[in-house]
Amino acid sequence: MSLRERLSQKEILVAPGAYDSFTARLIETSGFEAIYLSGAGVSYSAYGTPDLGLVTLTQMVERVDMITSAVSLPVIADGDTGYGNAINVLHTVRLYEKTGAAAIQLEDQQFPKRCGHLAGKELISAEEMVGKIRAACDARRSPDFLIIARTDARGVAGLDEAIRRGSLYVEAGADVLFIESPASEDELKRVAQAFPGVALMANMVEGGKTPLFSADELEAMGYALVIFPNSLTRYFAAAGLAFLQEFKTQGTTRALLDRMMPFRDLNRLLGIERFYELEKQYLPQGETFDAGSSH
Repeated sequence: MSLRERLSQKEILVAPGAYDSFTARLIETSGFEAIYLSGAGVSYSAYGTPDLGLVTLTQMVERVDMITSAVSLPVIADGDTGYGNAINVLHTVRLYEKTGAAAIQLEDQQFPKRCGHLAGKELISAEEMVGKIRAACDARRSPDFLIIARTDARGVAGLDEAIRRGSLYVEAGADVLFIESPASEDELKRVAQAFPGVALMANMVEGGKTPLFSADELEAMGYALVIFPNSLTRYFAAAGLAFLQEFKTQGTTRALLDRMMPFRDLNRLLGIERFYELEKQYLPQGETFDAGSSH
């Protein structure tokens, strides 16, 4: 089933955020139906910096390609501003689609962009963004590759301007509309009421400007897709620091083994059996790697 077909169903689609192939594999193994790759997640993991527009097109395309090669789920990939004007967007969309991504998200911030839940954002004109969306639609090879239009106008010029821009972006051909940072349940509902029949995306950022709602609650409001872009990152950060602090104090991991995935299970998660089969098929008979050892 394509992402377009899945979004046409009544049940909301939940897409947790991954930042690399490993986190994507965890999401797939847990039974989710889609993965969201955020530019913020790549910035955190590649540079150890906040989401301030430091990640390049080349880095994002490489990361998308790695993830789509590791999992079979549709990958919704953050395309930030498209990395330039509408002509750059043509190039960006072709590269993202070529990696096997199912959708690209493009936003109406000026470059360098920043996280939608940080202060200091600046917008391009609605007319320029319309040109970017039209370019994105023209650049794709398959109608199953979706264009997600995001506006950050709510945090800069208010919700009315965000809704006005959203209408223009849908008219320009966007398949999914993402109005970033509604500040309340009422605002989320206003957005849904303004766009009947449009596939709407919600963004749940823990500690961000939008209150947290469950997938069922957002579905009842009228949303078709919800992303939790960096929930895993926040969880890993807290758990990892606690683990390392105890490790540093004790000087050993012996007391922490019950918090760790066993070595054998980790290799099974990563598909070691498949590689064993490939070894049998292509390599001379000999010693093979023991996934059950104590490494």
